[in-house]
Amino acid sequence: MSVADDNKALVRRFYAEIDKGNLAAMDELVAEDYVNHDPPPFRDLPPGRAGLKSAFERFWTATPGHHVIEDQVAEGDKVVTRLRGVGRHTGEIFGMPPTGNNLDVKAVAIHRIVNGKIAEHWSAVDSGALLQQLGAIKLPG
Repeated sequence: MSVADDNKALVRRFYAEIDKGNLAAMDELVAEDYVNHDPPPFRDLPPGRAGLKSAFERFWTATPGHHVIEDQVAEGDKVVTRLRGVGRHTGEIFGMPPTGNNLDVKAVAIHRIVNGKIAEHWSAVDSGALLQQLGAIKLPG
């Protein structure tokens, strides 16, 4: 396998472990000084890998579900993943009580890999769709 294939496999495993709720695997897959350039809007997230684990734990508790990887492209030390987060709003998140609504949110994530671990992350999430599905806003049409 090429470095690009190894890096894509690492990112796929990252999402698979999150989907299992296996946050302990983040110690193996993510650098301790991990940098999230687009963190979720949770207050009081610690920096680094600890913040990532905290954010995913909050999402897992409030919106259990899974990720669907639609496409991946890798070059150099970066992997771009087009994906969907699919779940159900069963717990409080962002100050919003559970609605029971189904969630299906599209995103594009870029991960930078260093020494076989995820070191940095950038993302673009369809926040409007997420907020609508959580019942926080109503979009026209």
